[in-house]
Amino acid sequence: MAERTRRKLPLAGRAEPVPPVSDQVLVIGLGRFGSAVAEELEHLGFEVLGVDGDARRVQQYADSLTHVLQADTTDIETLRQLGAADFSRAVVAIGSDIEASILTCAGLADLGVSDIWAKAVTASHGKILERIGADHVVFPEGEMGRRVAHVVGGRMLDWFQLDNDFALVETLAPKEILGRTLADVGIRARYDVTVVCVKPVGGAFTYATAETVLEEGDVLVVAGSSDKAERFARLP
Repeated sequence: MAERTRRKLPLAGRAEPVPPVSDQVLVIGLGRFGSAVAEELEHLGFEVLGVDGDARRVQQYADSLTHVLQADTTDIETLRQLGAADFSRAVVAIGSDIEASILTCAGLADLGVSDIWAKAVTASHGKILERIGADHVVFPEGEMGRRVAHVVGGRMLDWFQLDNDFALVETLAPKEILGRTLADVGIRARYDVTVVCVKPVGGAFTYATAETVLEEGDVLVVAGSSDKAERFARLP
């Protein structure tokens, strides 16, 4: 792994290419979504080159990201100058300017970036991104909206869909299974879901076992088909 540095790239002009290493990720677009991705990647130990066309955003993240640069990424020559071709992974987090998102994604694909993640704001936008070379297309607003819809108005604390019909649900332990071990309740046979982990009141999450006894206020994370996991979360 290359030695991490705090060297800052210039805010404008020709960028000194960053040497290619496996722990580097290029993040283009430092709005709410892009900055969250970039900062979390930094937290996970990756070296991030953050790029945005807005000088104020570049300055805002100059102290929290390894490298930041102001640049117009719709121009493939600019992408080449900042060393985009040396990255194996890139995130295109441009959402408000669909044309800029498409041109940036196309430029990265033309430069041979092998793993491109791109934010889309509409279904048609997402289809175009896929056709021009995006390997992964995400819809953060839509996905968060669906996630909130599952949680609003119920006992469910959180919801995360892993596949088309499989979900993880965080919920309070229902009253009808309190005071008994998971083995005695027979969660899987009775409800066709699996309790993955348990967070006792005042404690931290721990793996669930057959001997785990549930008490009032315990938080569970259960896994199963979407409808059955949600049905379990609606138990009184």
